[in-house]
Amino acid sequence: MNNIPPELEMKIQAEAFKRLLQHLDERKDVQNIELMNLAGFCRNCLSKWYMAAAGEQGVELDYDQAREIIYGMPYNEWKARYQTEATPEQLAKFNDAQSDDKGA
Repeated sequence: MNNIPPELEMKIQAEAFKRLLQHLDERKDVQNIELMNLAGFCRNCLSKWYMAAAGEQGVELDYDQAREIIYGMPYNEWKARYQTEATPEQLAKFNDAQSDDKGA
């Protein structure tokens, strides 16, 4: 069904990923816990996936370096500038989801 050559498909995927990062950068108001509660992943997950993908290509990248790529700045700076305290409701939903995952 997909007639796109693999090289072109990778370029398209890379561009879509860049747009995702740009969108997340423009929506710093969206907290990681909200992303986790709604989508099951957050900026930290993307950082881990990025680090793993780099490793698969023979590129050594530590977690802090990967987070800086995903966040567009050092994580501690992003956290100080944009991260807000999670509400009790957000934490409850997150903890419920974590409990559900462990029971599966």
